[in-house]
Formats: sequence, structure tokens, C-alpha cells
Amino acid sequence: MAVLTSPLLNSPPQSFPPFLRRTRTSKTTVIRPSSSSSVSSPMDPHPPKRVVVCGGGVIGVCAAYFLSKRGAAVTLVEKSSVACAASGKAGGFLALDWCDGKPLASLARASFHLHLSLAQELDGPKSYGYRPLTTLSLTVSESETSKPSGKSNLPSWVDGPARSPRTIGTAETTAQVHPQLFTRTLISKAVEDYGVDVVIGKLETVGVENGRVSSVVLEGGRVIDSDAVVLAMGPWCGKFELLSSLFRVYGLKAHSIVLEPKEAEAITPHALFLSYYPSQGGKPLDPEVYPRPTGEVYVCGMTAEEEVPDDPEHIVGKSESIEVLKRVAGTVSSHLRGGQAQVKAEQACFLPCTDDGVPVIGEVPGVNGCYVATGHNCWGILNGPATGAAVAELVLDGKASIVDLSPFSPARFCGRKGSRR
Repeated sequence: MAVLTSPLLNSPPQSFPPFLRRTRTSKTTVIRPSSSSSVSSPMDPHPPKRVVVCGGGVIGVCAAYFLSKRGAAVTLVEKSSVACAASGKAGGFLALDWCDGKPLASLARASFHLHLSLAQELDGPKSYGYRPLTTLSLTVSESETSKPSGKSNLPSWVDGPARSPRTIGTAETTAQVHPQLFTRTLISKAVEDYGVDVVIGKLETVGVENGRVSSVVLEGGRVIDSDAVVLAMGPWCGKFELLSSLFRVYGLKAHSIVLEPKEAEAITPHALFLSYYPSQGGKPLDPEVYPRPTGEVYVCGMTAEEEVPDDPEHIVGKSESIEVLKRVAGTVSSHLRGGQAQVKAEQACFLPCTDDGVPVIGEVPGVNGCYVATGHNCWGILNGPATGAAVAELVLDGKASIVDLSPFSPARFCGRKGSRR
């Protein structure tokens, strides 16, 4: 197996550009591009639209990327560092048709194809581990001792007590990216080529004059004048009164571990979706296993709704959930057991969820020029590109053409029984 080596993956944090790491020396830090395609002269009769995107996860970064690529003067505001939360700790799994028959269908299909286009444009296989996958579902029981038969269609590295394997995705319908590398590659491109400014600071309020956005105000009092603002703060949208008064966004805490097996070349690109039966009984768990071209294997699961902390840097996983994931990994494959694989990360993140299970994407009712994009749950990495492209169209053209955003409009919550306004 060829191993991906990316400068954004293997460099120490202190060598990252400032917008890719936490800065504690001041309330706000500004990173400006060396040359900006979106900066206009004072005499320009048609200055670019000024847009502030709040949130440095995959949704906000994709919005900033597509807005700036189309000529908007974009400032990205991020409280901590780019891809520091779910966008840096997710699995990065992509599926073409797994949302068919649901409100997300058109968004997911458009975004899957856009991921392919971006991978071609940005050298995704080398830059952030884009690659097609075969995806399998299988049942694993800790109490069983039998190993897969020689005729099983399981990859050879899955040598634990697995049964009932079924192909649920092919190289044409499922793929993966390394989510942190994808997000950081995109923002680096936006900064270097399209003039995005990145500000490390905390959003306090959105300034509104005569019913229209005029600015954003950061902690410490800094004001950034703007013609439009995009609120893409994931589960932290639920802590922002302008949005929480209209609808609920809550956090689903998901745990994950990253393993580095000694024999990385033995691990083939097969994603595994498990029905996992613990030896002590009870309901089956549904962990997922994603080998990465970095030579690592990502294992996730163990989710529960919890209060989202104010600071993403303060998110830690529960030790018992982490131990379960280690046990899952070792049961599925001898290559992933203690002694055969190094544990590189034990982590948790919060997936942004809505009460109706549908993302919220669109202009906030009653505030012209204020847009929201959140609530993507476990499909944020998949749907980031199409969401960002659609938001760019909505902000600059007044309507999205890449996908119909009407099912995602925040206006759906207005007048609903139990509305928060």
C-alpha cells in the first residue's frame, strides 16, 4: 500500500501557517495573503462583495473557498484553529447514493461529484488522501472464535470472527478523504490564490442596520464591516442567540481512535461498517473502520448527545468509549491489536444535529445578508463542497443552482409549533 505523505500531516504544529493552529498571544490574529485576487482599489466602481464566514470547519472553509474563487472579498473567522473539531477528527467517508430517497439526496450526489472535481484540481490523492473505496458491512461477535473461511470475500487483514460480509459500496460509489488535510488544503488554496483573510477570534455579534447585515463584532471589540455573513459554526451555532432563537442545533458526541499498524502495507482500502456484538451481551454497536492511505486506520463509534463545551480545545473522549473502540479494532483484525499497532490518537468531537435531521442552509429570516449552514450530522465532510458552492451562489447570485436549497431553508422553522421564537 502506498503511504500518503503530506506536509500538513507530518509537520509539527508550530510549523503550520498561523490559521492552522491555535494562537494564544492575542484576542485576534489576522493572516493576510501575499497577493489577493479579490482586493480592489479605492477607485474600483464595482468592488467585490465583502463576506465574513464564521467557522473554520469544512462547511465554513468550503463556503470561503467558493465565495473567494468567484471574486468575493472573504474573511474567515475561526475561534481556535482550522479543522480543530469534527472536521479534523471525522472519518472522511464519502458516498454517492447513501442518502437517496431522503432530503439530502441531491446535495449528497452533487457533493460526491464535486469532491472528485476538487481532487483533480488540488491533487487530492497526494494532498489529502482522496481515493475510492470498497465498502463492506459485516457482523462481528466477540464471543465467537471462528475466523473467516477461505472462501470469504473479506480482505485478508480482517481475520477476526466476522461473518455475513456484504458489499455496500464500490469504488464508483464510495470514497474517502483525510478530513483535516482536505479542509486545510482548501483553506490554504483560498488564502494563497483567492485572497481570503483568516482571523483567529471569537464571534460576539452580527451587526444589523435597517434589517441588513453591516458587520460582525469579535470578542475584544474588533468590528469587521461586511455585506454578508455566513454562520457555519457547526454545533456552536446552537450557542448563538440569533440562530438558537429560531431552531435548535445540538451536538452528538462521537469517539474515535487512530491506529498505526506495524504492517501498514497489509491493510487494503476497504471501509468496514460493523454490527458488533460485545461479549457481555446487549444491543449491537455500530462502529466503523476506515483504513487511510497515510498507513493509519481510523475507528469510530460510541455516540451520545451531550452539552457542547464553549471551547473546542476542551473536548475529550470518555475513557470507557475509547477502550471499547480499541477492543473492536483488535477483534476485527490481529493487525490492529495492542503490540501490533500504535495508538496515535484517542479523541472525540461533536457532530452538529437538528431536530428534524436535515441541515439548515439558507438566509436567516428577517436578517438580509445573514446566512447559515449547519446541522450536517455525520455527512459534513461529504456535503461540505456542495454546501459551500450553493452558499456562494446564494450569497452572490441570490439563488443556488448546484442544488435546490429549499428543503434546508431555516424558514421552515418559522411558525412551527414549538418554534423557539
